[in-house]
Parts: sequence; structure tokens; C-alpha cells
Amino acid sequence: MLAPVMTVKDIELPGEALLRRFDHPGPRYTSYPTADRFVEAFDAAAFAARLASRGDQPSPPGLSVYVHVPFCDKVCYYCACNKVVTRHHERAADYLRALQIEADLVSGLLTGPRELEQLHFGGGTPTFLSNAELQQVMAMLTQRFPLADGVECSIEVDPRSTPADKVRTLAQLGFNRMSVGVQDFDLQVQKAVNRLQSYEMTKETIDTAREAGFKSVNLDLIYGLPKQTRDSFSRTLDRVLELSPERIALYHYAHLPERFKTQRRIVAAELPPSEEKTHIMLDAISRLSEAGYRYIGMDHFAKDTDDLARAQVLGRLHRNFQGYSTRPDCDLIGLGVSSISKVGPTYSQSVRELDEYYDRLHAGLLPTARGVQLDRDDLLRRAVIMALMCHFEVSKEGIESAHVIKFDEYFQRELQDLRSFEEAGLVEITHDWISVRPRGKLLVRGIAMVFDRYLRQDQRLRRYSKIV
Repeated sequence: MLAPVMTVKDIELPGEALLRRFDHPGPRYTSYPTADRFVEAFDAAAFAARLASRGDQPSPPGLSVYVHVPFCDKVCYYCACNKVVTRHHERAADYLRALQIEADLVSGLLTGPRELEQLHFGGGTPTFLSNAELQQVMAMLTQRFPLADGVECSIEVDPRSTPADKVRTLAQLGFNRMSVGVQDFDLQVQKAVNRLQSYEMTKETIDTAREAGFKSVNLDLIYGLPKQTRDSFSRTLDRVLELSPERIALYHYAHLPERFKTQRRIVAAELPPSEEKTHIMLDAISRLSEAGYRYIGMDHFAKDTDDLARAQVLGRLHRNFQGYSTRPDCDLIGLGVSSISKVGPTYSQSVRELDEYYDRLHAGLLPTARGVQLDRDDLLRRAVIMALMCHFEVSKEGIESAHVIKFDEYFQRELQDLRSFEEAGLVEITHDWISVRPRGKLLVRGIAMVFDRYLRQDQRLRRYSKIV
């Protein structure tokens, strides 16, 4: 049996009955509408028109760029990212040439401010690139998109491909935030997912980053992996807390081998039972909260001194396709295969296959495969959902003023659907506010789903992972 409800700082950990009742599959809301709602009718021409009209606004927003590097040396069996596993490092050269073509196309169309307030490299494994290649791509980007003062430059790193000299190169190039893949320090778990990575190697990468001037280090962990137990993951957390990262991401492993081919190499019988998996998660939240980490939401924790925690306190936290973000007002340009852009009231995604990405760019075409133009209802619901996901509360008056509606009338059906959450003590609804109570914070995705018009029209929840 699960433990009864526990209170940890500003979050209550729900008991078994609440989890069983409300832990359903649902979106992660890195966007609204979610990426599975994008349509091919929003194509390269539509994206080009949006880039060209960006400067027509009286006060265009700032700019953020995401660069997707798909290559990995080895496959991690749990991974569901868009990646290309190869030991042929020369393949990076073709990719960087294609990235430059794409950057030229985007830069030629883009109007409005082009100084970068944020730059993020993700993957795949961005540190697959050599020091010289990292220097090359950064020079190419900054020639087209200069870095603003105070820019946040972050990169996802794999310690197995990030020796000390590469860490120092990243710092010299302007990177000041690092997300380090760990998942689990237990050797048996690492063998089961094909990711052997010692604590000492990880510590060296983090220590070097701090010595080189990185402002913030995030560690990625995953619970629910094969051969994990409460005891083994507790030992992993001991090592994590020794490293004392500024941020921690504690992801839930969703075993979907029918969708992700690499997950078929995981032995399903070695996965922890559902109850054990839940205990691992609850134990981890307790440990991290007691160690001084603020629960930001979903699967993110941060020290109170970190910019992510400060952004939440100041009401400036945002969610995008990289998770929680400190810069809510930026347009986002995605470069690279499968990357996603958000420009004004639109989302667009590039093609997912590398050959098609190359073909389109060599033909002088943007690689946009699909996207969506948000309508008035989308913008309204996005504001409500993002307020819940980032701040655990919605000001009805704020929404009414920004979108010229009467909240209780417009969302009459949704408010009725929220009653079950209210009766369970997960939500408080007043004349002026909808507030997620401490007991409901782990289940905020389910609360946000109430306002998702597309889910109301289409109940295919099997595409999503469970909330907890």
C-alpha cells in the first residue's frame, strides 16, 4: 500500500486513492494546442509569411533560438527523442552545412528584433559535435542572430562525450547553463538501458563547468527504469545531492515500445511494478524538497536562488518545447530536423527525417512539415493552461481583461468539470481565482486538461503518457 498523504514544503503528496482516480494519460503542455494537433495545411509558405510579418507589430517580442543536434554515439534504450545513432562523426559536417542554409533562409525572412535572449542546443547529443564544430556553428549563428546582453545560453551534455576541454570550449563560446544527462547512477540500471556513465565522470563534467563559469547546472533523472528499486534510486539521490545541481528534472519513464523502437530492447519484466514506481517518485519528491529544492511543477525542481525559481515567484515562468523557461515573451525559432518554432500566434515543426530535411534545404525551401495558426479560443485556453502549469493558479479577472470575456460564462462547462477536482481537495474555485491546492500540484496536467478543447472533441488519450 502507498503511504498516506504527506506534506512536503509547498506540495502535498497524494495517497493511493487520489492517484488511482486522477492519474490518467495526458499531454505535457509544452504548447497549446499540443504538437499532435499540428496540421500539414500550415506549411513552409505559412511559416515564411509569419517570419516576414513579425516586425509589423508595434513592439515585437524578443527572440530565442533552439538548435536540434540529432546525433548520438550510442543508443539509450529508454530514449524517445528524434535521434540518429551513428559512430560516423563525419556526418556532422553535412548537418552543419544544412543548418547554415536553414539559418540563412530564416534570417532572410525574419523581421523585427534578432538579438537572442535565449539560445538552447538539444538533441540527440549536442556534445557529439567536436570543439571545432561547436565553434563553427556558434560563429554561424551569432553572425545572423547576435547575442543580447544577459543572454541565457544552455546546452544538453552527455558526460561521456564532454571532457574538460570541451566544457571549457563551451564556456568560451558563451554557454552559461548546462543540462547533464544522468538518469540513474546504479550500475545495474545503467546496463539495462545501455548507458554506462560513472559518478566520477559526471562529477568531473559538473566541476569543470562551475570552474569555467557556468551559472547553473541541471541534472536529468528518470524513474521507472528497469531494475530500479526504492533503495537503488535512494542511493542515486544521495549522489545527486552530493553534486548539488541548481536544477533537477525528474522524468517519468513511459514504456511505449509499440511507438519507440529502441524501447523494445528493454526487458519489460525488469520494469518496477506500478506501486514501486510510484513510491520511487514520492520518495524522490520528499528527498528533494527536504534538501531545499522548490517544486516548480511537472517534473522540475530548482534551488530558490536559481532563475527558474525566481521566475515562478515573479510570475514570469513559461513553458515551451524545452520545458520550463524564464523568458515568457520570446518568439522561438527552431533550427534543425524535427525542431519546433513559436512565432506570434503560430507553431510550426520541421520534417523529422534527416534525408527529407537535407532535400528541402538543398532545394532552397524551409523544412516546415506542419504547424498551426492559433485562433482566439486557442489563445484564451493557452493562457489558462499555461497559468495552471506554471503558477498553479488562474486569475479570472486577468483572463477576462486580456481576452474580453466573462470567465464563468465562457468556461461554464469546464468549471462544472472541475468540481470533481474541487471535491477531492485538489483545486479551490472562488469568485476571482482558480487555485491548485498543494495536494493537486502533482496532478496539474489533469486539471489543465479540463480546458483543452481538442481533448473534449477527441478522447484518444492513449497517445500520451500517464500524468504521474
